[in-house]
Amino acid sequence: MDKLNLKTKNFAEKNIDLISEIFPNVITEIKDKNGNIRRVIDFDILKQELMDEVVEGNKERYQLVWPGKKEAILAANTPIVKTLRPVKGDSFKWDETKNIYIEGDNLEALKLIQESYLNKIKIIYIDPPYNTGNDFIYKDNFNKGLDVYLRESGQADEEGNRLFQNTENNGRYHSDWLTMIYPRLKLARSLLRDDGVIFISIDDNEVHNLRKLCDEIFGERNFVAEICWHKKTQPSFLSKEIANVKEYILFYKKSGDIRTFGGLTDVDKHIEMINISNEISERVIRKENTLIANGKYTGILYKGVYGNGALKIELMEDLEVVEGKPVNDVVLKGRFKWTQETMNKSFDNGDIFHIKNIKSLRPTVERAEKKANIKPIIDLLSKNISKDIPTNTDASKEIKGLFDGINIVDYPKPVNLIKYLIKSVTYNDKDAIIMDFFSGSATTAHAVMELNAEDGGNRRYIMIQLPEPVGEKSLAYKAGFRNIAEIGKERIRRAGRKIREQTGANIDYGFRVFRIDTSNMKDIFYTPDKLEQSFLDKLESNIKEDRTGMDLLIQVMLELGLDLSLPMVSKYIEEKEVYFIGGNKLAACFEENIGEKLIREIAKTKPLKAVFRDSSFKDCQDKINLEEIFKTLSPETDIKIL
Repeated sequence: MDKLNLKTKNFAEKNIDLISEIFPNVITEIKDKNGNIRRVIDFDILKQELMDEVVEGNKERYQLVWPGKKEAILAANTPIVKTLRPVKGDSFKWDETKNIYIEGDNLEALKLIQESYLNKIKIIYIDPPYNTGNDFIYKDNFNKGLDVYLRESGQADEEGNRLFQNTENNGRYHSDWLTMIYPRLKLARSLLRDDGVIFISIDDNEVHNLRKLCDEIFGERNFVAEICWHKKTQPSFLSKEIANVKEYILFYKKSGDIRTFGGLTDVDKHIEMINISNEISERVIRKENTLIANGKYTGILYKGVYGNGALKIELMEDLEVVEGKPVNDVVLKGRFKWTQETMNKSFDNGDIFHIKNIKSLRPTVERAEKKANIKPIIDLLSKNISKDIPTNTDASKEIKGLFDGINIVDYPKPVNLIKYLIKSVTYNDKDAIIMDFFSGSATTAHAVMELNAEDGGNRRYIMIQLPEPVGEKSLAYKAGFRNIAEIGKERIRRAGRKIREQTGANIDYGFRVFRIDTSNMKDIFYTPDKLEQSFLDKLESNIKEDRTGMDLLIQVMLELGLDLSLPMVSKYIEEKEVYFIGGNKLAACFEENIGEKLIREIAKTKPLKAVFRDSSFKDCQDKINLEEIFKTLSPETDIKIL
């Protein structure tokens, strides 16, 4: 029976474990500042292991380096002692929904959900704060609690924690932004499925650096595209240099191959057989598969060159045609797209090769089997797609439509833009999980609901948003909202009502709200070695007095890597509250003075895991009895205590 750790993983230790499996000789030991012996990597030896020549000192190499990069790596790996607390009052349809809304710092949130959502997210879309020279929150320091942070947000304190002026006069203008985004992307990558993708909205200020950063985190080979998006139709003419109307969406995959859906091909559209970039070669088209001038030509086509320029066609032999059908096979020379072998297969399938214009003789193919093919998504600046993708103006209208005509937030992204991206990757995966950890006004959640309503999908979302205060002079403040998270949650409620009224779709409109807070455990739980035994003996509980059984349950679920959307059932057995999660995935009881009869009833349900409070048992004999009961009634159960 093991004791739960109840803090996020130390990713540095995890990485050392992985490296040690491949290169055990690079593991060494040092004595840290507290005198404790710790495992570390001998990087000189590791570098030599990875080189096929002798490594002597530092060599110049292609890489992205900035002041603060090591701190960013450390920020991603450092464990935190925090938890998520359920906020049922802000939630909607708690018992039915699979959607998650997390309120708090996204770096902390990404660490807390690592075990529960490792390799489970299909799509991550984020619209991080752009580096425009304005203030941005997310200066990472985990030494202060949430209350202290909320008091200080909105101003820079003497230590410079959390909020700072990131102007171009600041020597760390780019470095501060990169240090902020790096650990978040590093943690986000581990949450993606192997066939998962990430879309990141960004503007000109950091797109060049962000692409290099993503090449490092996701791998340059996993770069898919730098998509351009028309953010406005009417440019601002305040700039003296260029009127900018675009932003970018960086598109990376985690690994392997992906297939994007940009629509279906027109089954009636003929395929062009001549391509200007191909080499000139000769092809023979079977007479049975050829139709000339739609069956309206009878006569002789004489050998020679037809058409002009690079797309010209040479007819190699005189050809007699009767009512559009050639008497002999058609021999042509030109820049053909298909090989003769591919054409022969097409003949066998019954495809028809059309030569509609007897002045150019350029052939096209009509498929016998009317089957639409999937088209990939294309750049949003392309003329034949940009007209259908909305702009920031459309996004502002959407927000106003939900919030009684009030433009409640600045620069939201349009719902149809996010819908287009989500559909492109989940067209055949309608149970996918979509995450946005810079959730803002929750456009991504809105897009997921709309798409599910349209195609009957069961996609679910995880939104993460810092409770960033709104300005007291803002329209949002006057409308009664005090922070961005409040706006996001209300937007989901209102958007859900509107979608239900307009479509009547039976989809998941609910969401469970969780708020990041300090651990449920008192400090002595994590540092018992620093307190005298006499003090510990007098202590009644290692759990904070204001925490409920549900609070403890959520922290246990995070520790055990259970999905936060699993069904949660509370039952009273022997007058004690017992939680059952996901059927038999977990049974947990945090009551005092647990009796043998209660333990037997829980064991009879044969849970995969069972968790109890340490203080629920009077002595070691009670814990031994607990183990013996489970060995008899449910030997496969993994028992934990906290």
